Amino acid sequence: MAFITTDDGAEIYYKDWGSRDAQPIVFHHGWPLSSDDWDAQMLFFLSKGFRVVASDRRGHGRSSQIDTGHDMDHYASDVSAVVEHLDLREAVHVGHSTGGGQVARYVAQYGEPQGRVAKAVLVAAVPPLMLKTDANPEGTDISVFDGFREALAANRAEFFQAVASGPFYGYDRPGVEPSEPVVANWWRQGMTGSALAHLEGIKAFSETDQTEDLRAITVPVLVLQGDDDQVVPYRAASVKQAELLQDATLKIYEGYPHGLLTTHADVLNQDILEFIQK
Repeated sequence: MAFITTDDGAEIYYKDWGSRDAQPIVFHHGWPLSSDDWDAQMLFFLSKGFRVVASDRRGHGRSSQIDTGHDMDHYASDVSAVVEHLDLREAVHVGHSTGGGQVARYVAQYGEPQGRVAKAVLVAAVPPLMLKTDANPEGTDISVFDGFREALAANRAEFFQAVASGPFYGYDRPGVEPSEPVVANWWRQGMTGSALAHLEGIKAFSETDQTEDLRAITVPVLVLQGDDDQVVPYRAASVKQAELLQDATLKIYEGYPHGLLTTHADVLNQDILEFIQK
């Protein structure tokens, strides 16, 4: 078990596999999960000779259930603490959903200024802004996120079961056969974390405007998302990311759900590998 302690006392758990001389790939998980959500990718890229690193966000997984700092600024600074502790350079940062927001803020505010980032990959990521506002009419209404908060506070176990067995993996679509082990693994990861971190994390992933983060990034970025994503609408996310980034490659997968890194790991892994090797 490997941990680092941040300046404000959060203990951040991380995995670090592979040769220390290999190019590092850093994986950033979605809400309310843990680094375990990247198992398929970490094993794949480890087999290809990369060094693979992933951490559990504060309040998530095996990281400490600290009661403060559940916002995108702290998420990014925690990543920076892990990266600096391991002295990672020429790294590729890959983020899914909320983890994509974490990547955008980290790369813009720490990774590029420190010269530690080579490329980035955003997978069904939340930037630039999920919340519907006058300036962002394509966003999701606040009532949806208020509903998340109410359901989580009322019965987190039932809420997480409903998300995993329904829209997250597209298991609510006609003809799609649910995988009970996949649902159980999602639920396990979620219930390991802190209810407070998950509750406050809803505001972090839905109300953080990351337009300027995206504009500040100059390294090449691969943007991936399914057009049947029921959690993060792709036109308000990936399409806008590609417009705001300075060097973006956009790929939209027909029919893929939000949890595509699990349901279509073989396709995703190969596309990310090709992007890294360009």
